[in-house]
Amino acid sequence: MDSVPFHDGNIHHILETRYLHSRQDVNHRLQTHSSLIRRLTQERELEGHLGCVNAVAWNSRGSLLISGSDDTRINIWNYADRKLLHSIDTGHTANIFCTKFIPETSDEIVVSGAGDAEVRLFNLSHLNGSAENAIAPSALYQCHTRRVKKLAVENGNPNMVWSASEDGTLRQHDFREGTSCPPAGSSHQECRSVLGHPSLHLTHVTFGPDGDEVLLSYSGEHVYLMNVNHAGLNDMQYTSGDVSKLMTYSPTINGMELQPSISSVFPNGFSIKKNVAAKIDYCRKLIKYAEKTLNDGPYYGIEACNEVLNCYSLTIGPALKYECLCIRAALLLKRKWKNDAHMAIRDCCAARKIDNYDYKALYYMSDALSQLGRHKEALDFAVAAQLLAPSIPEVAERVEKAKKDISSAEAEKNNKTNDGGSRFDSRGGRILSLSDILYRSEANSDASQDGPRSERDDSDYDEELELDFETSMSGDEGHDVESNILHGSLNLRIHRRGDSRESTGANGTVESPSSSSQNDKAYQSEAAIDMNQRFIGHCNVGTDIKQASFLGQRGEFVASGSDDGRWFIWEKRTGRLIKMLNGDESVVNCVQCHPFDFVVATSGIDSTIKLWTPSAPVPSAVAGGAAGPETADVLVAMESNQQKLSRGRDSILPFELLEPFRMHEFPEGSLRLRPFECAQS
Repeated sequence: MDSVPFHDGNIHHILETRYLHSRQDVNHRLQTHSSLIRRLTQERELEGHLGCVNAVAWNSRGSLLISGSDDTRINIWNYADRKLLHSIDTGHTANIFCTKFIPETSDEIVVSGAGDAEVRLFNLSHLNGSAENAIAPSALYQCHTRRVKKLAVENGNPNMVWSASEDGTLRQHDFREGTSCPPAGSSHQECRSVLGHPSLHLTHVTFGPDGDEVLLSYSGEHVYLMNVNHAGLNDMQYTSGDVSKLMTYSPTINGMELQPSISSVFPNGFSIKKNVAAKIDYCRKLIKYAEKTLNDGPYYGIEACNEVLNCYSLTIGPALKYECLCIRAALLLKRKWKNDAHMAIRDCCAARKIDNYDYKALYYMSDALSQLGRHKEALDFAVAAQLLAPSIPEVAERVEKAKKDISSAEAEKNNKTNDGGSRFDSRGGRILSLSDILYRSEANSDASQDGPRSERDDSDYDEELELDFETSMSGDEGHDVESNILHGSLNLRIHRRGDSRESTGANGTVESPSSSSQNDKAYQSEAAIDMNQRFIGHCNVGTDIKQASFLGQRGEFVASGSDDGRWFIWEKRTGRLIKMLNGDESVVNCVQCHPFDFVVATSGIDSTIKLWTPSAPVPSAVAGGAAGPETADVLVAMESNQQKLSRGRDSILPFELLEPFRMHEFPEGSLRLRPFECAQS
């Protein structure tokens, strides 16, 4: 990674690039500079919990750190000396998943949510001064029916807390209205529910410092950055109906991409002609480097293209931008990590808006569609590319490959139809096995990269299955799941399109879905903005409390835990991986940056909290914990994580990430398995 020609910068570079009369707080810029991130190493390990640490959070001043654990205790730590101040016996009867300081209360009021479906409020002034304390909650809210996984507080508001639960509700608790909810003897339904939502596979959502950007961390997926208030210059805007149009060949592209005019002066009045020339020369070097990686490993070439397109899009001309988009599409198609084919389609569409008379964008579009099993559309684009470049052998080969793919898909479809022709159900259709239903999404999804779609796509009936398996685990839960005994209940829902949607529970009862589920489409906006950035390399399939966080007061970097015991830091604007660190024996779930200092707290399956500071003697892209430096190659670790993600049968199309508040459901017909977590035996 260090050999890649990226401008990583240092403190001297920040001073050189200052504008005259700038009022910007230099401390904000220096808190999480890349030169400091490369020196991150584990400074301290905080011991005090007896189980997995599922939640860590700083107070607003950064003087205290709060943590919640499977041991059902809340610990309060002093930041100055890294010592344990209080260990509170909360009275929760299950794992604590979330805990926060309530703002504007002098850090005396804290709140917790747990697997017992309860939200509890504690007043630290009631502690008697001893290290370990059992105090009664000041407020107890029991309105949720399943595990409470997230809590939210509002800066400046000491009277309110919001809780999100696996029961599909987000509830508001106002301390001024009472200290319990619901009142004694009342039903759960009488409690105030702010929002009802369908089953999600989001594991964390957080806003950036300016309130415009939001990070979404998905189970079985990557981390995505979106802008909730306005689209950037490079963001795609479209409706859901545009998705099929993007993948269908048309000889014309509506509209041409216009290059924004470049200002001739800096804010301080100096000319930028020389500066622009230097930037363009730098971009040419990065593009040349990326092109060379087509014959080698594509990862760093993709990062080089990201640097050009995300940082210098306003500087480079249309020709360079077209070239860079096509090279990045080619590199993505060669790497073949999860969703890479979809990202390549985005680049090809953007490239065609710049130049619709060059074959490259059409050629790579055909390759991407082939990887997605869209063979007929792939042939259309391949033929169009051949018309523009009839003498290029690789284009002719792409046409023939698309034709062969179509023939193979039709032959496979006919074979499966013949094999299954004797099996019918009472409604005149083929009897489906449970295996057929479970794996239907793989064959039916446009996102499937495992080959052509099966005959189930053409069925007169569309079956959908939802499977909800609640587990409790025994033994040493986060370390060896396969060796443990799983206990739980199974809920199965199967329906055909056109049927009334009913669910059958384990006890045989039939339930109707909530009205909010039936009316989801009514709240979907017509026009939407695509994601800004994707952060890739980690693995998020094992737990559903894995965080993705902004680092620093300016939020210029993004961090996330991973199932491989590491945590990752990326540059926000380019998605480039800056640092990978060993943070846990099994899984890192929580990553929280100090509000002012460059100190990061992480936690996971281990019973300890790790504090990280930029104190390593030598900067590097990789670092270990107390066990010493990490020896694994960065790309080897990332490739392993991507293989784990690709085993998942669900995929979020970039085109479906239209807006963060249209809570994305699993693709129709998919298998829903709730990820199990570390739990106290």
